[in-house]
Amino acid sequence: MADGLCFLSKDSLIIKNPKRNPLVMRMVVLIFVMVCGVYICSVCLRQYSAHSSERLLKVQVVERPCEAPIVEPSEKPYMHFPKPKTFSRSECACNPVRYFAILSTQRSGSGWFETLLNSHINISSNGEIFSVKVRRSNVSTIVKTLDNIYNLDWLTSASKNECTAAVGLKWMLNQGLMQHHEAIVKYFNTKGVSAIFLFRRNLLRRMISILANSYDQNAKLLNGTHKSHVHSTHEAEILARYKPTLNTTLLIPNLRQVDEMVMKSLEYFKSTRRLILYYEDIIKNETKLMDVQDFLKVPRRNLNSRQVKIHRGSLSSQVENWGDVEKTLKGTHYESYLQEDYKI
Repeated sequence: MADGLCFLSKDSLIIKNPKRNPLVMRMVVLIFVMVCGVYICSVCLRQYSAHSSERLLKVQVVERPCEAPIVEPSEKPYMHFPKPKTFSRSECACNPVRYFAILSTQRSGSGWFETLLNSHINISSNGEIFSVKVRRSNVSTIVKTLDNIYNLDWLTSASKNECTAAVGLKWMLNQGLMQHHEAIVKYFNTKGVSAIFLFRRNLLRRMISILANSYDQNAKLLNGTHKSHVHSTHEAEILARYKPTLNTTLLIPNLRQVDEMVMKSLEYFKSTRRLILYYEDIIKNETKLMDVQDFLKVPRRNLNSRQVKIHRGSLSSQVENWGDVEKTLKGTHYESYLQEDYKI
């Protein structure tokens, strides 16, 4: 009896572990894997979307390159899309710009001609930049200056900024142009710069203008101030009262020297895109200004200048020793300079 009780007691103390269901365990593992997978995917998606948005922003920031309008292939090298460092061209950023340089000699009407160009709403000619010697001291400084001008970063009162369609400067032959002509020609051809040559046919008139201007630099006839160009007939009359005396001994050599320099410049720059103008032709024929605008590929407009011509009328009334000048030039290559070449 005791053994039986003891046996029952032992059996009653035996606790069997319940049998685990393998299907439930698989489901638990599967759910865990799914949760982990969803979490990992969500993290990856967030990172991908961040990278995508970043790439999208970068794409939006990158500027589309400007496309040149449909033109002849030969014209494309002369069309530029400068990106100034000093300002934004805003809506005109993709408007093409032409580069030019007015190449001339002192007292040949270049100042008057430049004011005509600057009266055009799309043309900016920045003046006689290389009259400052340090800017033409060597080729490197010349190139650096030209780069600033043609990148629209040379700001003057003539600058049209955003919607400039043609930008340039006035450059005298004796301001480093002839001395460094090889490097400058190379620059013009590489950068697509067009040359506008402006000369006077009558070099005797130019000589008279130079002497009169040189005299006024010291005399300062206009209320103690010197003016190379005037904007009133009254001022012009005051300056025209001075009649220079020409050195007839040096007259022909001086005329020949200028003539040769002009011919050399045309020879040096014959490989550039160029237009040759003469002051007298512009005075007599206003359509010449239309030719200039066509050359620069800008819309045609009526151009005007506030400058007033100083020396008018016959040459005989402008020179103190006119009789000696006549005798010196008659029978020479320069006799035609004695004749009246235009009227104003």
